[in-house]
Amino acid sequence: MPETTEPPAVDRVAFHFDVMCPYAFQTSLWIREVRDAIGLEVDWRFFSLEEVNRAEGKKHPWEREWSYGWSMMRIGAKLRSIDPALLDAWYLAAGTALHVHGRKPHRPEVAEALLEELGQDPGLVQAALDDPATGQEVFEDHQRVTDLGVFGVPTLFFPDGQSLFGPVLIDPPTGEAAVRLWRHVTGWLEFPRLYEIKRPKSPQDVHEIAETFRPYLEARDWVTIERPAP
Repeated sequence: MPETTEPPAVDRVAFHFDVMCPYAFQTSLWIREVRDAIGLEVDWRFFSLEEVNRAEGKKHPWEREWSYGWSMMRIGAKLRSIDPALLDAWYLAAGTALHVHGRKPHRPEVAEALLEELGQDPGLVQAALDDPATGQEVFEDHQRVTDLGVFGVPTLFFPDGQSLFGPVLIDPPTGEAAVRLWRHVTGWLEFPRLYEIKRPKSPQDVHEIAETFRPYLEARDWVTIERPAP
């Protein structure tokens, strides 16, 4: 019989995201529901899809004057240095703009407008780019989990050192249903050698995913690269 360990009582989680990722945004709506329901502490942490999907010979995102996901996260890092609650608000605002309303927060002028809507100085966009510490923060968050084998987002990183990719979903549950899903997810921590369980997507599922992601698909200015999960 394989050994298992009792799952720890989880009252804190690091949620790694890239604003560019539509699945991470859906999962972030769910984790906010869990936070509100049970008092979970959520630490928003960065992960660069541009870096993990970078083609050989192309520039790293930090080598570009403006990189879509990387620069949005640098803005988030600048806000986090002022107050972590501002990063929380920034991710929700930028994610909603891209994935719900089809706006383009990955463009500097839209990012500035979003900051104004949050009651913040739009000059923080340029301030984030001028501050090398913001790029270092994004890099350190990203490297922390890629060194452990993490390959994408949404990724949950737990205090005991375990990490889980997912849950990957659309139509995130709310209220008690959100809490039930949290209990199922954290139940995995009892089985550290349980690596994967996956639901096949039917043609109807694919259609519903495409409809949910339509604002994002119409607003993005990049080609999505999908690499097989290791």
